[in-house]
Amino acid sequence: MPDSTSKTTVTDIPSEQPRRDERFHPQPIEEKWAAIWQSDPLLYAADPVTSARTKYYVLEMLPYPSGALHMGHVRNYAIGDALARYMWMRGYNVLHPMGWDAFGLPAENAALKNNTPPREWTLKNIAAMKQQMKRLGFSYDWSTEVTTCLPDYYRWNQWFFLKMHERGLAYRKKSKVNWCPECATVLANEQVVDGCCWRHEETKVEQRELEQWFLRITDYVPELLADLDKLEHWPERVRTMQRNWIGRSDGANVDFKLEGTAGPAGDKITVFTTRIDTIYGATSIQLAPQHPLVTDLMKRNPALEIDVAKLTDEQRKAKEAGELGAIEKHGVKTGAFAINPFNQERVPIWIANYVLMDYGTGAIMSVPAHDERDYDFAKKYDLEVRIVVLPRRTEEPPEAGDAEENILPFTSEESLLINSGDFNGMSNREAIAAMTRFAEEHGFGKATTTYRMKDWGVSRQRYWGTPIPMLYCEKCGIVPVPEDQLPVLLPEKIDITQQGGSPLANVPEFVNATCPKCGGKARRETDTMDTFVDSSWYFYRYTSAKLATAPFDSDKANYWFPIDQYIGGVEHAILHLIYSRFWTKVMRDMGLIKNSEPAQRLFTQGMVIKDGAKMSKNRGNVVSPDDMIAKFGADSTRMYSLFAAPPDRDLDWQEQGVEGVHRFLGRVYRFVVKHAQPQHPEWTGKVPAQLSPEARAIQRKLHQTIAKITHDFDGRWHFNTSIAAVMELVNELYGAESAIALGAIPITLLADVQRKLILLLAPFAPYLGAELWSVLGETSVLLKEPWPQFDPALAKEDEIEIPVQVNGKLRSRISVPADSSEEFVRNAAFADEKVKAAMAGKEVVKVIVVPGKLVNIVVK
Repeated sequence: MPDSTSKTTVTDIPSEQPRRDERFHPQPIEEKWAAIWQSDPLLYAADPVTSARTKYYVLEMLPYPSGALHMGHVRNYAIGDALARYMWMRGYNVLHPMGWDAFGLPAENAALKNNTPPREWTLKNIAAMKQQMKRLGFSYDWSTEVTTCLPDYYRWNQWFFLKMHERGLAYRKKSKVNWCPECATVLANEQVVDGCCWRHEETKVEQRELEQWFLRITDYVPELLADLDKLEHWPERVRTMQRNWIGRSDGANVDFKLEGTAGPAGDKITVFTTRIDTIYGATSIQLAPQHPLVTDLMKRNPALEIDVAKLTDEQRKAKEAGELGAIEKHGVKTGAFAINPFNQERVPIWIANYVLMDYGTGAIMSVPAHDERDYDFAKKYDLEVRIVVLPRRTEEPPEAGDAEENILPFTSEESLLINSGDFNGMSNREAIAAMTRFAEEHGFGKATTTYRMKDWGVSRQRYWGTPIPMLYCEKCGIVPVPEDQLPVLLPEKIDITQQGGSPLANVPEFVNATCPKCGGKARRETDTMDTFVDSSWYFYRYTSAKLATAPFDSDKANYWFPIDQYIGGVEHAILHLIYSRFWTKVMRDMGLIKNSEPAQRLFTQGMVIKDGAKMSKNRGNVVSPDDMIAKFGADSTRMYSLFAAPPDRDLDWQEQGVEGVHRFLGRVYRFVVKHAQPQHPEWTGKVPAQLSPEARAIQRKLHQTIAKITHDFDGRWHFNTSIAAVMELVNELYGAESAIALGAIPITLLADVQRKLILLLAPFAPYLGAELWSVLGETSVLLKEPWPQFDPALAKEDEIEIPVQVNGKLRSRISVPADSSEEFVRNAAFADEKVKAAMAGKEVVKVIVVPGKLVNIVVK
């Protein structure tokens, strides 16, 4: 064993290794290691759930197999891959799977365009994209791969649907639905963005009335909302988007009795209001055009039909255009009246285009003085405007000189009631509680909470999706497919026209079935499920991807869940992310799992921007990673996506940036190839405690870099600054080459810094890391090597530079020992010539010393 205090240096013993080519050619290096890694199926496999190591489930959102990866995909997966590799090196039991969100409309479009069956097109794309992922070196355990378009997966979609039907969570009803003419199918509310299809961003969505299957997500809305407060490690932006989409409103339902004879819709109008304190100011009732009472009113007065049709059409067009909030308000007076239960006044009933049937009860009390929309409507139709809340926090009524337009509508809830009978003088909040209680006690109202979010419509008139496992029998009605007959398979040969409803309806061998109850003829449901069903629970299947008897093994799921880190785009905030939370809660209630949320932490990465727009195949501005790999290698390609911007910010694509990273990796390669001396007898020796200033500078920079990158992985994930720190370390090493040549750097330190440099690079550039690890003579698997630890004492600067200010203006900088006392720093500042000159002839009033940061001298 060599003496650990030996001062032998690199130049003392010649290397017996053959000289390597110091030129950096990444392609052959990467192809070599890709073949080695792919030959080991257990390389990225997680340990069994009995492992003593702490589990870590890191997951990127699975892609749609559209044909090929682009750099937007690469950025997402590079983030997750760097984290997975870091956690392996930290000693965790890591699950890092990948799969394919493989059902969906693009496969049908490709079938029409290329005359290729959707299954064939999809599986071909999966094979191509999987090969790209392997070539990029992503550390996925492919034994856990999930493909949602295969029967071994979608049979469990059908099983879940049957279980939800048993629990009353899946039901069928006729309703108005969002219809995309280009998709030729129904869209969920969440899939309509600014009045257009979420997939076809310029296609206006229409309203149609169809029989549809729904999942009763509203049963879980209160919990979905409340549990957002528990998701402390989710971006606040995502939580806010979900809160807004759920749209909770606390208020009261109040019954206004109809004047005259009751019709089929009943003898009262129930309105929902969040401001019952303003009810004495209600001067009309407004109904949505679709309100049931409107039909009764049109029977009494057929002349209303034309106006109601016009209002309905205006509302539909505004909805399709995503402009409901800005709709020009129109209405029609019905001639009917209702009675305000608080003051017994007759209130006229109107039908208005700005009142929505899917909010509250579809009826509102119009209080023009205290609601902006009601005020606009009242002014347009010359309705009474009655003030019942003081337009200021005072007990005095409005002054005579106050113009109405200057104070109305007054919508604040921080005032007092007037013109409100026994409730005069109460604050708004006191009145809301008292008036709600009064309505409940007298039987014409009650406190109510409503939600904007509606049940999830999952029927789609497509072929390429999970068949809904329901039958229609003339004798028995709607009949679930028995579980032992699952999966209901998609026929493989089918004509896809995207016209006239589901293509499955035109396949007799699929449609015609036998009723499992009576044995008679039955007809299969020909709609397929929304593809967001597939992605609502896929991450549980990863834990038991090959299990044939259940959707997943509950013991394994309970070990791995919740996901420790989930990574994907913010565009999924109110689609996939809210549906998957719902699905998790349903599975919990079924006893399949114990967790209530799918993911403990969520990270939403920024987009990759090219030519001023998000990189997208639809926009034709994608950059293929294959082209970048051919030019610069996979490590440079993926490392650029981490270096060019913080991962939560948008990245402006620049190919020159990939080239710059390639040059940097070439510098690393050349340095290690030049200075590796694995056959040196002291190569594995201990670094001496006493070092030359040049050696100490290298050691200090190394430990500062380890601290920086460790902090970034454990905290803010600013991988761009992590990579920059590695670049600074490499610059320090190149700056020390003359010292190395002169023997001022011990061989043990040079070995130590090269090993740790490679370990630090491994999560970002795994191919180069593996190659240089072998150059250093190491034979272990780099992925499973321990992450380097930093020593705070070794990271500490020997000297630090401190700015000195006089009256807040920078006058000089002083260098002092890092452990200097406050008195020493003060004296050094006063001794500086520039500081002396700035203080000449002045009296020192105060000296502020911020340790290690600043000296500020106040003079007069």
